[in-house]
Amino acid sequence: MLNLFTDDGRRSLQAPRRQQTIAAPAVVAGFGYWSGKDVRVEFRPAPADAGVTFVRADLARPVRIRAAVANRVETPRRTTLRSGGASIEMVEHIMAALGGLGVDNCEVWVDASEMPGLDGSSQPYVDALTKAGLLKQEAIRPKLLVREVTRLGNEESWVEARPSVSGGLSLKFHLDYGPGNAIGRQTLTLPITPDSFRRELAPSRTFMLKAEADWLLAQGLGHRASLQDLLVFDAEGPIENELRFRDECVRHKALDLVGDLSLAGCDMAAHIIAYRSGHRLNAELVRVLLTEGDMVGGFKRSA
Repeated sequence: MLNLFTDDGRRSLQAPRRQQTIAAPAVVAGFGYWSGKDVRVEFRPAPADAGVTFVRADLARPVRIRAAVANRVETPRRTTLRSGGASIEMVEHIMAALGGLGVDNCEVWVDASEMPGLDGSSQPYVDALTKAGLLKQEAIRPKLLVREVTRLGNEESWVEARPSVSGGLSLKFHLDYGPGNAIGRQTLTLPITPDSFRRELAPSRTFMLKAEADWLLAQGLGHRASLQDLLVFDAEGPIENELRFRDECVRHKALDLVGDLSLAGCDMAAHIIAYRSGHRLNAELVRVLLTEGDMVGGFKRSA
């Protein structure tokens, strides 16, 4: 159930904000981690209430894919969207950058199905979007307000949404890789604002254990990616790389969560707590929250 008030009756909604798009086009290019294929991403301004739409410009007839949780399809270790017979893979870092900065309306034109891995973070996207600049629009951004606790998952991994005290979005992520490795257990609590996203989350990079990387290579995946393109951990720490944050791994999981939450197509007034959660559980939470309640300050867009 969603409501304008917290349980003690206090007003929980921050002042409505106007929607935003980018002031000018922005381009980022790289290659996909999984496929190894080159890809060019061009961000273009979009009108109010348009949301975020990916456009597969490499197809004979360009296909438009709305960045909505209804278009998400299950794919291991990444977020994939599918519509009109076409798909777009590994969108979470782009969506995190757009959501984290508050870019509500944008067309993302691409010439391949998999988005570039770049340095494993959202920082290159944030840099490009910041350089393009943001443009306020007249329409109000819808906001989803959480009043009751909603929890999904099991003892092994779970995610829950709680009412927000501030009226905005905040996250608490528990990462637990257990003993016997350099990642271990990490916890991060953070209010999500454009400034905190830029400083605390955007630079954090994709990571995995060496055993996971070796298995992917054996499957014929990721051969173009190097140890400088993401963090690969052995028992001592990241191989041939240095951490940007002591707890960079949990920060990257929080970054992924911001990207998955942005598939709601609205702002959220919620405190999200996650324990070893991944893309599937994150998306399921978004689906449940959208089903259970109404929007404030706007309307619920369909896929």
